[in-house]
Amino acid sequence: MNAALPLTTLDDATATDILPGDPRNRRGPFRPEKLVSARERRSGDMFVRLFRTIDFLALVFLAVTCARVVAPHGFFTSPLGNILPFIAATLGIYWALYVCGLYRFGRNARISVHLVKLTLIFGAGYLLADVLADFSINDYAVTAAVRFWTGISLIYFMIQHLLWWRVVERWRRQGKLIPSIVIVGATKYAEKLIEAALAERHVNILGIFDDRLARNPHALVGVPVLGDVQSLLGHKITPYVDQIVVALDTSAKARVKTIIEKLRSLPNEVSLFVDMDNDNAAKAAWARVADIPLARVSGVSEDERKAMLKRGEDLLIGTLAFLIFAPLMLVVALLIKLDSPGPVFFRQRRHGFNNEVILVWKFRSMYTHMTDHTAQQQVTKGDPRVTPVGRFIRKTSIDELPQLFNVLKGEMSLVGPRPHAIGMRTGPDESARLVAEYAWRHRMKPGVTGWAAIKGSRGPLDNADDVRRRIGLDVEYIERHSIWFDLYIMAMTIPCLLGDAKTVR
Repeated sequence: MNAALPLTTLDDATATDILPGDPRNRRGPFRPEKLVSARERRSGDMFVRLFRTIDFLALVFLAVTCARVVAPHGFFTSPLGNILPFIAATLGIYWALYVCGLYRFGRNARISVHLVKLTLIFGAGYLLADVLADFSINDYAVTAAVRFWTGISLIYFMIQHLLWWRVVERWRRQGKLIPSIVIVGATKYAEKLIEAALAERHVNILGIFDDRLARNPHALVGVPVLGDVQSLLGHKITPYVDQIVVALDTSAKARVKTIIEKLRSLPNEVSLFVDMDNDNAAKAAWARVADIPLARVSGVSEDERKAMLKRGEDLLIGTLAFLIFAPLMLVVALLIKLDSPGPVFFRQRRHGFNNEVILVWKFRSMYTHMTDHTAQQQVTKGDPRVTPVGRFIRKTSIDELPQLFNVLKGEMSLVGPRPHAIGMRTGPDESARLVAEYAWRHRMKPGVTGWAAIKGSRGPLDNADDVRRRIGLDVEYIERHSIWFDLYIMAMTIPCLLGDAKTVR
């Protein structure tokens, strides 16, 4: 499934012949052209750091190039006074770019102000370098080199930041930087929040859910009421939701507690906004909700730092793993083609981060006409659906190697809870219904390997106790997650697989 999904596909009503004021219009006043998954929107911080890294490298490159004029025999043999102005100005300019907020790209910021700040920062950098150049034995040459460096750097940075600005504006138009919200409670507080959001236009409110449907209209300030709280738990809109906002009266303590307990099973972030007695409070509340990654750089939470480090880990190690295993994957692909007719790869719809539906890649291990795309029947020992080559690649978990494609694409991680097929059954029951906390495992991207896998919870889930044990291990991993923990799990994966002769795979 694509990360972006037309909103009309999420509605029961048809999009044709429905006017904006018609109660059957399920899109509401925010009506984004496409819904972008929460996973895709959360990549904003990484792009901010990419912008900053490119700027730093450009500053250093231009400084080194211009400084060669006054250090022709090398920087280590030149007088310190010749190169100190470049070093100090480079570090000072880079620090000022960060402190002055030139990587925040705020919703209400203006490009003209941005460029003025850029000019002032480079002007200050030039003054700093010029003062330090006076301590050089060849201050005229150093001053001339500094002047040329700051001038050409300013021109380059203006062009580059104009490009960054256009990229960010395009992402905003595509909905990649606008948080998507659903509200629980069709109350007067929700109405104020919606009115504040309509005035600012910095969030998309996709819908309202309320248990008291009989008392509520089809829409509130144009935002459609999509169902009750129970229907939200399994609604296909949830992968595109950044926050679930509970807007209820504080006096309804029992109702608030009941709803919060229901929502605990979802992987989405839940915020409780109550007692919004004035418009300023509502606007302040939405300002906090809309504080998306590219709208800020400082104050990044520990979870976001971990997510960025984990993505870097996935890209680095995932690329190396793909290069190392590419010859093996080519051989396996050839063997599958020779073994039985059908495609080399098998793709199955599974749940990813935030309940997003993703297509997980595997090598085909079953006969094509017996392939089970919905995992209605888990694999058993001596399963006649499995091909001869399939038995070998399943036993060694080589069939999982194509999931490196999912890792590099950003849909999966190298380490995390294993992705389960949608509608997977344990006996006669759907696995997701056996454990209330099942969806908690979707608070992190699924992994090629995981803590549960190396602790022996692999293969089919035969009963409710097996499901509970796996979910418990997945939740434990999410709570303990760190880069070192990931490296340990990766290091233990192959020994654990080779030492496990009992698990049916």
